[in-house]
Amino acid sequence: MRSTPLYDVSREGQSIWFDTISRQLVRDGGLQRLLDEFAVVGVTSNPTIFEKAIAGSGDYDAEIRTLAEEGLDASAIYERLATDDIRTACNVLLPLYERSGHVDGRVSIEVSPYLARDAEATIAEARRLWQTVDRPNLMVKIPGTPEGIPAIEQAIAEGLSVNVTLLFAVSLYEQVMEAYLRGLERRVVAGQPIDQIHSVASFFVSRVDTMVDKELEAKIAAAGDPAEQARLRALLGKTAIANAKVAYQAFLRVFSGPRWAALRARGGNLQRPLWASTSTKNPAYPDTLYIAELVGPDTVNTVPENALLAFADHGAVRGATILEDIDGAQAVLAELAAAGIDMRDITERRLVDEGVRSFAASFDSLIGTIAERRTAGMGVV
Repeated sequence: MRSTPLYDVSREGQSIWFDTISRQLVRDGGLQRLLDEFAVVGVTSNPTIFEKAIAGSGDYDAEIRTLAEEGLDASAIYERLATDDIRTACNVLLPLYERSGHVDGRVSIEVSPYLARDAEATIAEARRLWQTVDRPNLMVKIPGTPEGIPAIEQAIAEGLSVNVTLLFAVSLYEQVMEAYLRGLERRVVAGQPIDQIHSVASFFVSRVDTMVDKELEAKIAAAGDPAEQARLRALLGKTAIANAKVAYQAFLRVFSGPRWAALRARGGNLQRPLWASTSTKNPAYPDTLYIAELVGPDTVNTVPENALLAFADHGAVRGATILEDIDGAQAVLAELAAAGIDMRDITERRLVDEGVRSFAASFDSLIGTIAERRTAGMGVV
């Protein structure tokens, strides 16, 4: 099945990671099949994914009961369940991790969304998760919030591999890349190796179109001039890809020149852009849109199951699309500004706040589900 278009993506230098995890997937051969047949070379998780895995099946109930009998509360039970699944996934991916020179074969686990605005608590939890899972191919996910950026630098300086999540704004992405470089430089100054530290920066895609399109639709409805309506309508579904292309140009700028060359000479690894939130939310758009239009070297696309299967079935790769028509991408962002769309407010504040709230709500629901099953398993009424 190596003729699937997903392998064409890989040949362009982009790694396909799978944005889902569950006990059944990692223990019953499903993950290995994805590696063997769908070009998958990594796994990502988040609180919403674990909520679906745990609340949506009975696969964890026996262990919840056992851990409850050991006296663990709901939060501690969640961490045990999640770190066990992540460790098992790391074990499955370890041979691929070795074959790829430690670039791929990565599995990501996220710090608690409750800590997104607390740098000290974030780095403390990142250390603990790193030590608990205890696998070299782990990545700890830290949000790219203003408060998360110093935690990212500190984690890199301490030798952790980090997946920076919840990035929407190019401005914050630039700060994240700077934090990564500073973390590596601190290790060099301290005489510590940097060749085993890897990082990705997860730049969210479809959620940008969802929010911007909503504003555009409101402006289209309010516009009285048909020409103005047509101009605004032409921008629908264009923002997310344009934003990602501009972000990739920032990546190319930062990871070039003498500063990066000095780190590279000491074994430093690129902090690759990772395209996240790449399932198509709007049924009017192609279901392969956020894969086909974001292909490029030294990148990752973490793909949920529906998008993975869609692209394997009918996706097409026409080369490194992330490098196509950069002037056009910049023009889209300029036209949005001219139309009164405040991209800075959307990407630096609103989408980040929405993402943090969404993950926290999933975490609340997950802990509540575990608490209910814990109580039921202990026979408490």
